[in-house]
Amino acid sequence: MVILGINAYHADAAAAILVDGQLIAAVEEERFLRIKHWAGLPVQSAQYCLQAAGVRAGGVDHIAINRDPNANLLEKALHLFSKRPSLSAIRDRLQNASKVRDIRHELEVGLGLGAGTIRAQFHHVEHHLAHLASSFLVSPFESAAVASVDGFGDFVSTMIGRGEGSKIAVLDRVSFPHSLGLFYLAMTQYLGFPSYGDEYKVMGLAAYGKPEYLDALRRVIRLKPKGRFELDLRYFIHHSEGVAMTWERGAPVIGRVYSDELINLLGPPRGQDEPVDGRHENVAASLQAMYEEAFFHVVNDLYERTREKALCLSGGCALNSVANGQIMTRSPFERGYIPPAAGDAGGAIGAAFSVWHEKLGSPRSFVMDRADWGPEYNQVEIREALAAKREELQAAHCLVVEILDEGLLCKRVAEEIAVGRVVGWFQGRMEWGSRALGHRSILADPRSPEMQDILNARIKRRESFRPFAPSICEEAVEEYFEQPQPSPFMTMTYPVKPDKRETIPAPTHVDGSGRLQTVSRRTQPRYWRLLREFEGLTGVPLALNTSFNENEPIVCAPEHALTCFLRTKMDVLALGSFVISRMAVGGERG
Repeated sequence: MVILGINAYHADAAAAILVDGQLIAAVEEERFLRIKHWAGLPVQSAQYCLQAAGVRAGGVDHIAINRDPNANLLEKALHLFSKRPSLSAIRDRLQNASKVRDIRHELEVGLGLGAGTIRAQFHHVEHHLAHLASSFLVSPFESAAVASVDGFGDFVSTMIGRGEGSKIAVLDRVSFPHSLGLFYLAMTQYLGFPSYGDEYKVMGLAAYGKPEYLDALRRVIRLKPKGRFELDLRYFIHHSEGVAMTWERGAPVIGRVYSDELINLLGPPRGQDEPVDGRHENVAASLQAMYEEAFFHVVNDLYERTREKALCLSGGCALNSVANGQIMTRSPFERGYIPPAAGDAGGAIGAAFSVWHEKLGSPRSFVMDRADWGPEYNQVEIREALAAKREELQAAHCLVVEILDEGLLCKRVAEEIAVGRVVGWFQGRMEWGSRALGHRSILADPRSPEMQDILNARIKRRESFRPFAPSICEEAVEEYFEQPQPSPFMTMTYPVKPDKRETIPAPTHVDGSGRLQTVSRRTQPRYWRLLREFEGLTGVPLALNTSFNENEPIVCAPEHALTCFLRTKMDVLALGSFVISRMAVGGERG
């Protein structure tokens, strides 16, 4: 039984494929098209998934889409009649919904197939049900509380419930126009970060400030009984004027969602090109604090309703690693699971597993304990990419060496990191989700106090306040961090132990925390071995890890890695078993 899951005509378009209930592949379209958060039909992702599963489009039995245009029709109609949004907003929504409904034809055209080639049965899974499925149905838990916290999808922003076996029972939902995700988006825009997905920048900025505006923001969000919340709609325009959105064939664009009343409350917004000052830092800190108040209001009520010890979390807000890292200390939950693609891309997996379990009645037999579900490139393909870049590599004075033994490769790269060189690490299958987890990573020495500034200036070319992450052997977590719970997908931020902060200053944020990734020998043997080699040289079982990119999607193919390496000032690239080093003109390594 083959099921293709799709997130289409929405941000982070993606595809995933199951064969007999086992995930075979999953990938975001942005990785192929090189446009961040690309929205549209994930044609290349679907092609890759079919190839990885060894099936043709005509051999797919079911196609699951994580959108249901028919969901919550009554609520949509009531809002339409009460608020009368602009005709252009209505037209855009209807056009988007029609594409989702007619996805069979669109997919056949995109894949270059004749009409009627795709014989699969199509299923539309409500957006937040797909989110819930993307976490619980691939988690290690037989039963758990489940929560999806997002902007909006199918007219809902938050959905909570309980999962047991292969079923999910919905307990409550918060509908449009109230949304924690939209609140965070509005404040992100107010702080001068207008691009889709910029919320993570503000989360990093929050650590520099104090929540001096928290009382003011408590007017913007009102917490209600039974874990519910409401926005004070005076501060927003999305419910009355509609919001300009572009969701097709490019990066998503969302127009301003806050009203002038927010400016009256907080003062003038920051311009996109203005410097960040102390007031902006304090607004960011207040935003994070208010989000956490509301988030734990939802989460703690969910525990009271379910009395489950495990929590499965999904939705775009599940990428707020600072809040996630406090789940075990600010709620009664004892265990948690957040998938590597908790946002909209993950809905492709969630929709597919929802069909497999809830529509087809199949028992659970799969746990997602790793994130490498994307393309892999063999040595022949890497050699071809190197040959195509030969002249550029020579012009950049690069030395290319092939090291076939994994142990020698890890030892060599560990030595490079230990002497302060910045290494691009391209190994195995690409990660699924927004975090680089040791397959498409840039690695550096965590002991260097200057390394954060070096990476932000030389490699990433981004804001100086944004932190980097520590990848640590899972056996050593308790030695370095205040909480021992594993975080294999870099979805938790934990305090670094005070006596270790001077040891690993580079990935330790200004507030003494780190958004860590715990690395398992079982699921990531090569990356784990590299960290152990580094520990043997330095006594430190972790490396600074950031995504292999430079203001672009994470690299996917060898040619992407080589282009990024040559464009930036990385010192070394470990491309499969090849090691490429920059050399000074005199012949020494630069």
